[in-house]
Amino acid sequence: MRFDQLEQFLALGNLRHFRQAAEQTNISTSALTRSIQTLEDEIGCELVKRSTRSVKLTEQGELFLAYCKTTLNELEHTKKHIHQSLYGRDQQKLVIGYTNQASKIVPLSCGQFLADYPNVKIEMQLQDEQELSRKLQLGEIDISVYLQKACQIESDVHLPDQLIMFVAKHHPLAAKDIIRREELLHYSMFGCFSQSKQVQTMLNEVVDNLNKATSIKIGNIEQVIQGLKSSSSFAIASIEHAKTVAQDADLVMLKTNKAMEQEQLVVQTNRNLGASNYITHLLSLIEKTAQNSQLVN
Repeated sequence: MRFDQLEQFLALGNLRHFRQAAEQTNISTSALTRSIQTLEDEIGCELVKRSTRSVKLTEQGELFLAYCKTTLNELEHTKKHIHQSLYGRDQQKLVIGYTNQASKIVPLSCGQFLADYPNVKIEMQLQDEQELSRKLQLGEIDISVYLQKACQIESDVHLPDQLIMFVAKHHPLAAKDIIRREELLHYSMFGCFSQSKQVQTMLNEVVDNLNKATSIKIGNIEQVIQGLKSSSSFAIASIEHAKTVAQDADLVMLKTNKAMEQEQLVVQTNRNLGASNYITHLLSLIEKTAQNSQLVN
């Protein structure tokens, strides 16, 4: 019984599909079939029930699948210990897998990390979520990073996509997860000029809907920002000013749109990775970079 046979059976147990499992383990479907038959002959019982539509594991197959997972994880763990005993801590290596959506997070985090821990080697692998899960399970990567859809925000204040709402960092609304219409009644409003007639029309409609037509103050983006920082007002401007607002540490954009989709960072570690100062530091950098990336975007 070889380790590659265990990997092949693990792939089949996870995917429940011969062709997909064969592709994942880089062998032909017929070779995978022979490998499974050889395992069944060696163990002395049927592991897989085959049909034209599906692949099911027998009770013995499920037990053997658990054995494959444990054995392969232990193998990877032992290999790491042997490597560390031979080469010492200076040769410590981390393998980080990440999806394309996390490509703005992982490389930047790793660059910052290496400045603090130059003796730790990092290998980065760009994979899809399914491959990340497989490799993490097999111990082939130490950390996986990807983004997934988070819960939606519901609010009764709705702005067109072309408009943003923002306040000074010290404003009471800055701490709110979502903004309600009645909360805006307590504060005066700034509106920012737009060169686009369409956007200006949208802004005028929002002003009317919020009953601010008689109290709104209008100016360019610089005047509006200055007004916010010296008052308790809120402001609405064109999306073209989003980057200017996001880069100002004294301003906060408010979440107002109905059903606004968000992405949530998911970081998973190999259970054999252990907890050390440099691992904790790297995970902290990944989370911090993700937060900064969401603010900029």
